[in-house]
Amino acid sequence: MNARANERDMPVAGAEMVFRIERLAKEYPMGEVTVQALRGVSLDIRAGEFLVILGPSGSGKSTLLNIIGGLDAPSAGKVWFKDQDLGRYTETQLTRYRRNHIGFIFQFYNLMPNLTAQENVEMATEISADPMDSLEALDLVDLRSRADHFPSQLSGGEQQRVAIARAVAKRPEILLCDEPTGALDIATGKIVLTVLNDVNLRMNTTLVIITHNAAIGQMADRVFRMKDGDVRDVLVNERRHSVDEVEW
Repeated sequence: MNARANERDMPVAGAEMVFRIERLAKEYPMGEVTVQALRGVSLDIRAGEFLVILGPSGSGKSTLLNIIGGLDAPSAGKVWFKDQDLGRYTETQLTRYRRNHIGFIFQFYNLMPNLTAQENVEMATEISADPMDSLEALDLVDLRSRADHFPSQLSGGEQQRVAIARAVAKRPEILLCDEPTGALDIATGKIVLTVLNDVNLRMNTTLVIITHNAAIGQMADRVFRMKDGDVRDVLVNERRHSVDEVEW
Protein backbone atom coordinates (compact mmCIF):
# COMPACT_ATOMS: atom_id res chain seq x y z
CA MET A 1 0.00 0.00 0.00
CA ASN A 2 1.34 3.40 -0.95
CA ALA A 3 1.62 6.01 1.78
CA ARG A 4 -0.83 8.88 1.36
CA ALA A 5 0.10 12.51 1.89
CA ASN A 6 -0.53 13.54 5.49
CA GLU A 7 -3.09 16.22 4.73
CA ARG A 8 -6.59 16.98 6.05
CA ASP A 9 -9.70 18.79 4.87
CA MET A 10 -10.11 20.37 8.34
CA PRO A 11 -7.53 21.05 11.04
CA VAL A 12 -7.86 18.75 14.03
CA ALA A 13 -7.76 21.81 16.33
CA GLY A 14 -11.26 22.74 15.12
CA ALA A 15 -12.69 19.23 15.23
CA GLU A 16 -15.29 17.87 17.61
CA MET A 17 -14.07 16.66 21.00
CA VAL A 18 -14.62 12.92 21.25
CA PHE A 19 -12.96 12.31 24.63
CA ARG A 20 -12.42 14.55 27.62
CA ILE A 21 -10.46 12.87 30.39
CA GLU A 22 -10.35 14.58 33.77
CA ARG A 23 -8.04 13.68 36.70
CA LEU A 24 -8.17 9.97 35.94
CA ALA A 25 -6.73 7.67 38.60
CA LYS A 26 -6.51 3.89 38.82
CA GLU A 27 -5.32 1.81 41.75
CA TYR A 28 -4.77 -1.95 41.91
CA PRO A 29 -4.39 -3.83 45.21
CA MET A 30 -1.36 -6.13 45.14
CA GLY A 31 -1.40 -8.00 48.44
CA GLU A 32 -0.59 -5.46 51.13
CA VAL A 33 0.54 -2.89 48.56
CA THR A 34 -1.59 -0.60 46.38
CA VAL A 35 -0.22 0.07 42.90
CA GLN A 36 -1.12 3.43 41.38
CA ALA A 37 -1.33 2.81 37.64
CA LEU A 38 -2.74 6.27 36.86
CA ARG A 39 -2.25 9.44 38.92
CA GLY A 40 -4.69 12.15 37.86
CA VAL A 41 -4.36 12.00 34.05
CA SER A 42 -6.15 14.76 32.12
CA LEU A 43 -6.23 15.06 28.34
CA ASP A 44 -8.56 15.49 25.39
CA ILE A 45 -8.87 13.70 22.04
CA ARG A 46 -10.49 15.22 18.96
CA ALA A 47 -12.32 13.65 16.05
CA GLY A 48 -10.04 12.48 13.25
CA GLU A 49 -6.89 12.98 15.31
CA PHE A 50 -3.85 10.72 15.16
CA LEU A 51 -2.68 10.65 18.77
CA VAL A 52 0.32 8.77 20.17
CA ILE A 53 0.61 8.01 23.88
CA LEU A 54 4.29 7.35 24.49
CA GLY A 55 5.98 5.87 27.51
CA PRO A 56 7.96 2.96 28.95
CA SER A 57 6.43 -0.25 30.29
CA GLY A 58 4.59 0.42 33.52
CA SER A 59 3.87 4.07 32.75
CA GLY A 60 0.09 3.50 32.65
CA LYS A 61 -0.46 3.55 28.88
CA SER A 62 -2.43 0.31 28.61
CA THR A 63 -4.48 1.10 31.71
CA LEU A 64 -5.46 4.44 30.18
CA LEU A 65 -6.36 2.82 26.86
CA ASN A 66 -8.48 0.15 28.56
CA ILE A 67 -10.45 2.77 30.48
CA ILE A 68 -11.04 4.87 27.36
CA GLY A 69 -12.21 1.74 25.56
CA GLY A 70 -14.65 0.75 28.29
CA LEU A 71 -12.72 -2.38 29.24
CA ASP A 72 -11.85 -1.11 32.73
CA ALA A 73 -13.17 1.47 35.18
CA PRO A 74 -11.17 4.20 36.93
CA SER A 75 -10.75 4.47 40.69
CA ALA A 76 -11.35 8.22 40.40
CA GLY A 77 -11.84 10.85 37.72
CA LYS A 78 -14.04 10.91 34.64
CA VAL A 79 -13.98 9.94 30.98
CA TRP A 80 -16.45 11.83 28.81
CA PHE A 81 -17.28 10.39 25.38
CA LYS A 82 -18.69 13.43 23.62
CA ASP A 83 -21.25 14.62 26.19
CA GLN A 84 -21.67 11.29 28.00
CA ASP A 85 -19.95 10.18 31.21
CA LEU A 86 -18.73 6.60 30.65
CA GLY A 87 -18.70 6.11 34.41
CA ARG A 88 -22.49 6.21 34.41
CA TYR A 89 -22.85 3.50 31.76
CA THR A 90 -24.33 0.14 32.67
CA GLU A 91 -22.58 -3.03 31.48
CA THR A 92 -25.11 -3.24 28.63
CA GLN A 93 -24.37 0.34 27.60
CA LEU A 94 -20.62 -0.29 27.76
CA THR A 95 -21.02 -3.33 25.51
CA ARG A 96 -22.99 -1.24 23.03
CA TYR A 97 -20.39 1.53 23.25
CA ARG A 98 -17.52 -0.87 22.46
CA ARG A 99 -19.50 -2.53 19.68
CA ASN A 100 -20.68 0.61 17.92
CA HIS A 101 -17.94 3.18 18.47
CA ILE A 102 -14.60 1.49 19.26
CA GLY A 103 -12.23 -0.70 17.27
CA PHE A 104 -9.44 -2.45 19.19
CA ILE A 105 -6.05 -3.52 17.79
CA PHE A 106 -3.61 -5.30 20.06
CA GLN A 107 0.04 -6.30 19.88
CA PHE A 108 -0.94 -9.94 19.43
CA TYR A 109 -3.46 -10.36 16.68
CA ASN A 110 -6.10 -12.47 18.47
CA LEU A 111 -7.30 -14.05 15.24
CA MET A 112 -9.35 -17.24 15.37
CA PRO A 113 -6.97 -19.91 14.02
CA ASN A 114 -9.72 -22.09 12.53
CA LEU A 115 -11.24 -19.24 10.52
CA THR A 116 -9.99 -17.71 7.27
CA ALA A 117 -8.97 -14.06 7.04
CA GLN A 118 -12.38 -13.17 5.60
CA GLU A 119 -14.20 -15.15 8.27
CA ASN A 120 -12.21 -13.41 11.00
CA VAL A 121 -13.32 -10.06 9.62
CA GLU A 122 -16.92 -11.29 9.39
CA MET A 123 -16.88 -11.93 13.14
CA ALA A 124 -16.97 -8.16 13.55
CA THR A 125 -19.39 -7.38 10.71
CA GLU A 126 -21.99 -9.81 12.08
CA ILE A 127 -22.39 -7.80 15.30
CA SER A 128 -22.22 -4.32 13.79
CA ALA A 129 -25.09 -2.00 12.96
CA ASP A 130 -23.59 -0.63 9.73
CA PRO A 131 -20.61 -2.78 8.73
CA MET A 132 -18.68 -2.61 5.51
CA ASP A 133 -18.35 -5.71 3.36
CA SER A 134 -15.63 -8.03 4.68
CA LEU A 135 -13.81 -8.06 1.35
CA GLU A 136 -13.96 -4.28 1.19
CA ALA A 137 -12.28 -4.18 4.59
CA LEU A 138 -9.57 -6.56 3.38
CA ASP A 139 -9.12 -4.33 0.34
CA LEU A 140 -8.28 -1.44 2.68
CA VAL A 141 -5.31 -3.41 3.99
CA ASP A 142 -4.35 -4.90 0.59
CA LEU A 143 -5.24 -8.46 1.58
CA ARG A 144 -8.23 -9.42 -0.57
CA SER A 145 -6.00 -11.97 -2.31
CA ARG A 146 -5.42 -13.66 1.05
CA ALA A 147 -9.09 -13.77 2.06
CA ASP A 148 -9.26 -17.58 2.03
CA HIS A 149 -6.03 -18.12 3.97
CA PHE A 150 -5.93 -19.19 7.60
CA PRO A 151 -3.80 -17.26 10.13
CA SER A 152 -1.15 -20.00 10.11
CA GLN A 153 -0.70 -19.32 6.39
CA LEU A 154 -0.13 -15.59 6.93
CA SER A 155 2.94 -13.68 8.07
CA GLY A 156 2.86 -11.69 11.30
CA GLY A 157 2.36 -8.44 9.41
CA GLU A 158 -0.47 -9.94 7.35
CA GLN A 159 -2.16 -11.20 10.50
CA GLN A 160 -1.97 -7.73 12.03
CA ARG A 161 -3.46 -6.24 8.86
CA VAL A 162 -6.34 -8.74 9.09
CA ALA A 163 -6.82 -7.60 12.68
CA ILE A 164 -6.96 -4.00 11.43
CA ALA A 165 -9.50 -4.96 8.75
CA ARG A 166 -11.60 -6.69 11.41
CA ALA A 167 -11.55 -3.57 13.58
CA VAL A 168 -12.23 -1.15 10.71
CA ALA A 169 -15.05 -3.26 9.24
CA LYS A 170 -17.34 -2.03 12.03
CA ARG A 171 -16.81 1.56 10.80
CA PRO A 172 -15.78 2.66 14.31
CA GLU A 173 -15.29 6.30 15.16
CA ILE A 174 -12.19 5.47 17.20
CA LEU A 175 -9.36 2.96 16.77
CA LEU A 176 -7.46 2.13 19.96
CA CYS A 177 -4.15 0.42 19.26
CA ASP A 178 -2.01 -1.19 21.98
CA GLU A 179 1.57 -1.57 20.67
CA PRO A 180 0.31 -2.59 17.18
CA THR A 181 3.88 -3.01 15.84
CA GLY A 182 5.43 -4.40 19.02
CA ALA A 183 5.66 -7.97 17.73
CA LEU A 184 6.86 -6.99 14.24
CA ASP A 185 10.21 -6.18 12.66
CA ILE A 186 10.79 -2.61 11.47
CA ALA A 187 9.95 -3.22 7.81
CA THR A 188 6.70 -5.02 8.60
CA GLY A 189 5.82 -2.48 11.28
CA LYS A 190 6.14 0.32 8.72
CA ILE A 191 3.60 -1.44 6.49
CA VAL A 192 1.15 -1.73 9.39
CA LEU A 193 1.63 1.94 10.36
CA THR A 194 1.03 2.99 6.76
CA VAL A 195 -2.26 1.10 6.81
CA LEU A 196 -3.32 2.71 10.10
CA ASN A 197 -2.34 6.17 8.85
CA ASP A 198 -4.30 5.58 5.65
CA VAL A 199 -7.42 4.53 7.59
CA ASN A 200 -7.13 7.66 9.74
CA LEU A 201 -6.92 9.96 6.73
CA ARG A 202 -9.36 8.26 4.37
CA MET A 203 -12.10 7.49 6.92
CA ASN A 204 -11.43 10.32 9.40
CA THR A 205 -11.20 7.64 12.11
CA THR A 206 -9.75 8.91 15.37
CA LEU A 207 -6.55 6.91 15.88
CA VAL A 208 -4.90 6.42 19.28
CA ILE A 209 -1.68 4.40 19.42
CA ILE A 210 0.12 3.58 22.64
CA THR A 211 3.76 2.65 22.21
CA HIS A 212 7.24 2.83 23.71
CA ASN A 213 8.64 3.59 20.22
CA ALA A 214 9.27 7.35 20.08
CA ALA A 215 9.73 7.32 16.29
CA ILE A 216 6.00 6.64 15.75
CA GLY A 217 5.26 9.99 17.37
CA GLN A 218 6.63 11.75 14.28
CA MET A 219 3.59 10.49 12.33
CA ALA A 220 1.04 11.85 14.82
CA ASP A 221 -0.80 15.14 15.29
CA ARG A 222 0.07 15.11 18.99
CA VAL A 223 2.19 13.02 21.35
CA PHE A 224 1.43 12.59 25.05
CA ARG A 225 4.45 11.40 27.02
CA MET A 226 3.60 9.35 30.11
CA LYS A 227 5.74 8.38 33.07
CA ASP A 228 4.78 6.92 36.44
CA GLY A 229 1.06 7.02 35.68
CA ASP A 230 0.77 10.63 34.53
CA VAL A 231 1.20 12.77 31.41
CA ARG A 232 4.48 14.64 31.74
CA ASP A 233 4.41 16.67 28.53
CA VAL A 234 2.57 17.11 25.23
CA LEU A 235 4.18 17.55 21.81
CA VAL A 236 2.19 19.10 18.97
CA ASN A 237 3.65 18.35 15.54
CA GLU A 238 3.57 21.22 13.07
CA ARG A 239 3.52 18.63 10.30
CA ARG A 240 2.83 14.92 10.34
CA HIS A 241 5.53 12.82 8.73
CA SER A 242 4.86 9.89 6.44
CA VAL A 243 6.23 6.53 7.44
CA ASP A 244 9.05 6.91 4.90
CA GLU A 245 10.13 10.25 6.40
CA VAL A 246 10.46 8.92 9.93
CA GLU A 247 13.95 8.17 11.24
CA TRP A 248 13.57 4.64 12.63
